[in-house]
Amino acid sequence: MAPRPMPPFSTPEGCYRRAGLAVPWLAGAAALLAVLGGWIGWFVAPIDAQQGQGYRIIFVHVPAAQMSLLVYVAMAGAAAAALVWRLPLAGMAARALAPTGAWCTALALCTGALWGKPMWGTWWVWDARLTSELLLLFLYLGFLALHSSITDLHRADRAAAVLAVVGVINVPVIHFSVQWWNTLHQGASLSLRGSTVAPPVLAGMAVMALAFAAYVACVALLRMRCLLLERERNEPWVRDVVAQRC
Repeated sequence: MAPRPMPPFSTPEGCYRRAGLAVPWLAGAAALLAVLGGWIGWFVAPIDAQQGQGYRIIFVHVPAAQMSLLVYVAMAGAAAAALVWRLPLAGMAARALAPTGAWCTALALCTGALWGKPMWGTWWVWDARLTSELLLLFLYLGFLALHSSITDLHRADRAAAVLAVVGVINVPVIHFSVQWWNTLHQGASLSLRGSTVAPPVLAGMAVMALAFAAYVACVALLRMRCLLLERERNEPWVRDVVAQRC
């Protein structure tokens, strides 16, 4: 029996080309959703009775915080696949996700500080939610630093993957911190039981969350393409790609 052909996206060349096809669509979707979400957040959502206009930072803060967790879970999943099944593409996917995850985490922390100053009277407190989110940023940066400190790419992939998989334990700590401890950070407004958020505000946050997701996927695929060209630079298909662009 002849061996079954591998799916096109499972090879470096196939992954590179299909990522290139998806990037423009994701970029367009991210831009359109961001404009729509911003319009809902600024012009449709009502003024909050207690926080006034200042609460509108929620349309950036909440999606950024959500993406910081989701990207880390995806990164850890790709890292686990690289460890267990020795998949180079999975290791590259984890590496491609890390910078954008770190950016989302930093954005969540910065917007949280901007929101916290007028609401709490301080830029920062060593609150369980804030401290564990800061630890998440250090995990992202540690992943990148560890990978870049090892010259052998295969060893670097394995070492960084172990750190990513171990660090995933911090994700549920962040998510449930407002339930496990008495924290200054407000509790969850969204749950399986329903929502305490006004429908326009909920719609704006949902649209912005989709915009962030499309942006994260777009940037990760762009970085994945760069990593593929770097790692496969001696392969004939890379020379063909370079020749087509020259």
